[in-house]
Amino acid sequence: MTQELEYVAGSCNIGKGEIRRRQFVAVAGLFLTVSSIYGFYSQHAPRISRLGTFLPALILAIGYLQSRKRFCLAFGFSGIFNFGTLGKTKRVISPEDRALDRKTAIKLLLQSIAVAALITVIVFVLPLSHK
Repeated sequence: MTQELEYVAGSCNIGKGEIRRRQFVAVAGLFLTVSSIYGFYSQHAPRISRLGTFLPALILAIGYLQSRKRFCLAFGFSGIFNFGTLGKTKRVISPEDRALDRKTAIKLLLQSIAVAALITVIVFVLPLSHK
């Protein structure tokens, strides 16, 4: 049984096409994160350079959490949603709904930062050198 998606203030602001876009971002972020870690390892990079894992890990976390929660950060901050054709957004009319969406967007952004920070800390503390 498939569940039809529809706009729910503070909870769901993207449909299937937009979710697929966020899944692609998550996969790209995963690739960039793994590539970065591999690069640090293969080049015997200094430990401090491993902090560079944060940005690709943030891309991974944002893409994953947006697709999982069916909520777009940018749409939440902009007061729009999309459940139809990609690129054709609709405006959230209610000020209360826009406020709920902004609150959810902030929460999702903070969760993404926390996930990226955790990944970065793990990469930073693990011995990645085979010296």
